[in-house]
Amino acid sequence: MDKKIIDQFILNSLSEDVGDGDHTSLATIPAGTKGKAKLLVKDEGILAGVELALEIFHIVDADLKTTVFFNDGTKIKPGDIALEVEGDAQSILKAERLVLNCMQRMSGIATKTRQIVDILKDTNTKVLDTRKTTPGLRYLEKWAVRIGGGVNHRFGLYDMILIKDNHVDYSGGIKNAIENTQQYLKAHNKNLSIEIEVRNLDELEQVLQTGGINRILLDNFNFDNLKKAVELISGRYITEASGGITIDNVRKYAECGVDYISVGALTHSVKSLDLSLKAI
Repeated sequence: MDKKIIDQFILNSLSEDVGDGDHTSLATIPAGTKGKAKLLVKDEGILAGVELALEIFHIVDADLKTTVFFNDGTKIKPGDIALEVEGDAQSILKAERLVLNCMQRMSGIATKTRQIVDILKDTNTKVLDTRKTTPGLRYLEKWAVRIGGGVNHRFGLYDMILIKDNHVDYSGGIKNAIENTQQYLKAHNKNLSIEIEVRNLDELEQVLQTGGINRILLDNFNFDNLKKAVELISGRYITEASGGITIDNVRKYAECGVDYISVGALTHSVKSLDLSLKAI
């Protein structure tokens, strides 16, 4: 956990939610009232966000005491109690919604990721996330992918070169795009990996003739062409498949021999796990 990123996220989120005060709790619960609550699991899946929840409780009120029964990455089922929190009742309620929103979202992502990781078992293929994340929540969502057993792709536009179809078209072709990239990195003294997307076998041939990259993204290839592409690349570059990949066909894509499969649905259309915080 990057504490600097997480603490700023928590402070921003509390500011958005609490504003000038949790007036419902302030109005109904006498100051100094002590309470205890349990985080109740109401779905089956993979738990994620426990470490984050502990930091939220601490920032809201350093005197809150937490007891963890299930750690991040653990399989959970309805009726399980993930953790308990004890202390000032107003503080518990102030933290409640932020804890639940984060853990439900992260647990949903971790669960979906684990499903795909299990499907890919005994292959040499790993599942990647993408930049199709909720603005402001990318760190949390990519963290949840790791908890589920997946691998993070680049975090943003700044930590890797990914030459996609629009970059190729705007730069006047594959050769230009790659050579322009190499010149840019040299001129700015940057050491970034270069990945390039190809849409068909012809574009792949152009990439192989040009060279100078680290990874090839094979986008929307059918199974036959994907197998041919992997054979043509022959281990010279890391391979990644994307486009139209679902939980139902992901195993077939892996069996084509690619190193990675990127699945945007891990973060952009996942169902949150049902969790609740109940007073004891």
